[in-house]
Amino acid sequence: MSPTSLPPHRRVIAVIVLIPAVVALALWAFAWPASRTAPHDLPLGLAGPAAATAPVERQLEHRKGAFDLHHYADEAAAREAIEDREVYGAIVATEQGPKLLTASAASPVVAQLLQQAVAGRASAPDTRATTVDVVPTADKDPRGAVLSTSVLPLAMAGIGAGVAVTLLGLRGARAVAALAGSAALVGVVATALAHSWLEAVPGNWWLVAGTFALAALAMSAGVAGLAALVGRAGIALGSVVIMLLGNPFSGASSAPEMLPAPAGAIGQWLPPGAGATLLRSVSFFDGAAAVGPALTLAWWAALGLGAVVAGGVLKERGTDPRPAPQREPAFLA
Repeated sequence: MSPTSLPPHRRVIAVIVLIPAVVALALWAFAWPASRTAPHDLPLGLAGPAAATAPVERQLEHRKGAFDLHHYADEAAAREAIEDREVYGAIVATEQGPKLLTASAASPVVAQLLQQAVAGRASAPDTRATTVDVVPTADKDPRGAVLSTSVLPLAMAGIGAGVAVTLLGLRGARAVAALAGSAALVGVVATALAHSWLEAVPGNWWLVAGTFALAALAMSAGVAGLAALVGRAGIALGSVVIMLLGNPFSGASSAPEMLPAPAGAIGQWLPPGAGATLLRSVSFFDGAAAVGPALTLAWWAALGLGAVVAGGVLKERGTDPRPAPQREPAFLA
């Protein structure tokens, strides 16, 4: 039964109920993580002799569940851990007082939070901690705004491509070619803007373009694949997952560990969050910790494209996976 076949009064009720439900879902998905932004087991390093770091550790542990502390022998080991994306920063115990190592490229919000935490808890009142940004953001984008805001346009592009392929009736190889071609062009355009023009996303040009393209393909294939299997309802389902869950749960504007559980973990299993994490790794950290998010995007793309192909094959064979409408026998007409 199509929506237009419903009686008018039921259509009115559907609009009255559906729109507030969507608004409530959107407010929950965006407002809840934003209102609960705080460190949750945020990886942080402590470097130096145990006797020297013990007071700092005790003070940081007052914020229960805020930090996941990792111990390193010296500053060099802590720097290496930051560059490998094992921790967001590190406090180094020195004779002159605590020294804070940060990586604003990993998250400007976390870098600022660590500076406040060290100044307020880890240092003596008459001691000012020295701060060193080990992996800084781009000079033209010190707040990392371009990378964090790229999540929404990519999500819109992915959903738009999936919807277009579905509504245009493309199937099989044609649908796959359209999705892949669209994603590749999105990657080139996004990199030309963010990398070449704005100079906000550094790194190898083609790796950055490939990351943008893979993220766009994962989202568009996910939407088109769901639509190929369950019909147009798959468009709504895919859009909700990507836009209303993947976007606010991505942690792109802060960090996954800054979101309340389980939002941060869920976001990294969805294309927007995995795409933002992979883009940071490729752009600023020479590919460190890139395997996990790359595999997540690859699985989304592979499963989505596989569903598109399978749906097209089933339709060509006349065995549409969606339930066929019941018809009365001809002799009863």
